[in-house]
Amino acid sequence: MWLFDLDNTLHHASHSIFPEINRAMTQYIIDTLQVDRDEANRMRVVYTQRYGAALLGLTRHTPIDPHDFLKVVHTFPDLPSMVRSERGLARLVAALPGRKIVLTNAPEEYARAVLAELRIERLFERVIAIEHMRDRRGWRAKPDAGMLRRAMRDAHVPLADAILVEDTRSHLKNYRRLGIRTVWITGHLPNQKRADGVPGRLPGTGRPHYVDKRIRSLKSLRLGTRSVRLKGRQTCNRFTSMTKP
Repeated sequence: MWLFDLDNTLHHASHSIFPEINRAMTQYIIDTLQVDRDEANRMRVVYTQRYGAALLGLTRHTPIDPHDFLKVVHTFPDLPSMVRSERGLARLVAALPGRKIVLTNAPEEYARAVLAELRIERLFERVIAIEHMRDRRGWRAKPDAGMLRRAMRDAHVPLADAILVEDTRSHLKNYRRLGIRTVWITGHLPNQKRADGVPGRLPGTGRPHYVDKRIRSLKSLRLGTRSVRLKGRQTCNRFTSMTKP
């Protein structure tokens, strides 16, 4: 089973979508909570880092309507012009053996709109979006462990038979502890800037111990799994053998 993150994994969200979402989140916080821009930006960043998604912090600490928040900040005047992806994306994803699910902290409507623009929606058996991660205690998001266990039970997939392809290292780190295989994709991540403003290198170098495979492009993932068998645990075992240093 392949679990794919959406933003900066299946498409280049940092190109224009992420900057617009960040701007919209900040403005929504300003308008709703009547705070200044610096405080709104601080809340957005701190809640994202602490909870995995700004929404979780906002619902826990403020009276923001979560459904309205998600809809407003993920609505764009011209989504098609904002979506960027690898050439031949549909072919690359289709070539991977086994079942495929999208696992994203974004709302379902946005996720399906992006997948439709990428022309890959039909390749995934389901989209697990942030609305589906809720439980009786409230909102959940990656990298919540209980949420992932529940999602995999619902999909009838043992954790050891799943491979997560994701750009966010903290998500990979948390889920590797559960026995999931991990692929860190870095090709869409923004480079850090040096103090003099010159573009620097990608944050972090090498391959962290909780990452089974680091790739820049999904092309590398396809090449690395050319001989992978289709059956559950065998898929992961073969994958693991190919990702050892």
